[in-house]
Amino acid sequence: MSDASDKPLATYAPVHTKRAFEEVTDQIRGLIARGALRPGDRLPSERELAEQFSLSRNTVREGLRALEIAGMLELRKGATGGAFVREGQGDAVISSFADLFILGKIQPGHLTEARQIVAVAVTRLACQRASEEDLDELEANFEASRQAVSRGDFSERTRINLEFHRLLAKCTRNPVLIVIYDAMIEIQRQMLEVLPAAPNSAVMPSRERLLGYLRARDEDMAAHEMESNLRLLQQHYLAEQAKGSA
Repeated sequence: MSDASDKPLATYAPVHTKRAFEEVTDQIRGLIARGALRPGDRLPSERELAEQFSLSRNTVREGLRALEIAGMLELRKGATGGAFVREGQGDAVISSFADLFILGKIQPGHLTEARQIVAVAVTRLACQRASEEDLDELEANFEASRQAVSRGDFSERTRINLEFHRLLAKCTRNPVLIVIYDAMIEIQRQMLEVLPAAPNSAVMPSRERLLGYLRARDEDMAAHEMESNLRLLQQHYLAEQAKGSA
């Protein structure tokens, strides 16, 4: 739990609106924004919140559930349960992007184009900020991918290769880029459920070169390698999509 001595008091005002649960969510969001509620903090019970908001417990529950779906609260059951402020994970952003892909609002061409833009920025920052431990983790991932290829386990190879990009994004130490990249990787994972993955020859040699440039902190060459490889992959995925729609 957070130290309550250095933060504003969390108080809740009565609500008198048609869509009362939205006022509940707005007030709680505001308290989190002002620092009156912090990650790990437990909100009052539903009964206590209902009294402070002058609302029914069902309405309060609806508001808490909406904040859980948005990724801001975690609702735990049991004697030690309740509504807790979550650490920022970006789950809602990732879920929203994935839903847009399912609905057809994001097409493979949109994804591959966006990945080229974001991945180059991520690669440059990774060159600047990655620790030796980060680079060791990336190299271990690459070795695991090689082993999956040698076993002929291409499903596992795909999973490991996507994880490589998550690890690379973590090297940036930028939570915005990490969430955006995670969202794109999730769409990529869904896309690979309907389109065949790129052949090893289009991934593994480039990945090995990229790791060398990252170790050397050669920002320009690393960015160029990432961009070139993603352009190649874009051609592959768009060609496969065209086959499927023919």
